[in-house]
Amino acid sequence: MNLWVILIEALVFAGLFTAILFVYFRGDRKYSAASIHNYPPDIREEYFKTHERLDVSYRSKNVFLTKSLGVLIFTGILFLCALAAGADSFRKGFWLSFGLMAWIGVYDTCFLDWVLFANLPMFRLEGTEHMDRAYHQKWFHAKGMLFPGVVFALIPAALVGWLITLVR
Repeated sequence: MNLWVILIEALVFAGLFTAILFVYFRGDRKYSAASIHNYPPDIREEYFKTHERLDVSYRSKNVFLTKSLGVLIFTGILFLCALAAGADSFRKGFWLSFGLMAWIGVYDTCFLDWVLFANLPMFRLEGTEHMDRAYHQKWFHAKGMLFPGVVFALIPAALVGWLITLVR
């Protein structure tokens, strides 16, 4: 597999992920259960003091559907990345995809969550604008990257590995 292709793919993947995130969080979608699910518990609780309480657990239909859609989107992107990088076996497709998902997890946590999410007003839920410390909770986001993030990364990685075995 070509290392330069993989590095370029990592940068393009980060750009796509960022674009998807910014499109998704526009307008009223940030007030959906699937979006609020990604906020720290104290921000959610403050928000629900003045707004209708939504089920933001992993068992929520909206959260489950959004995460499932994410798996499908990531699988498609990662499958194309694996093909472009020259993956020709389950193992290569799996590890390339898992590596790119791990990269996105670190990028999402360290840049999107710790820098953009914590500082851009567009990500603040109505009624929680004053909770600056809560939006800067690094450990909350780091824990989410480790679990369930790593488990979430295994799903598209396995699907890509399987698809590579079908195609190659």
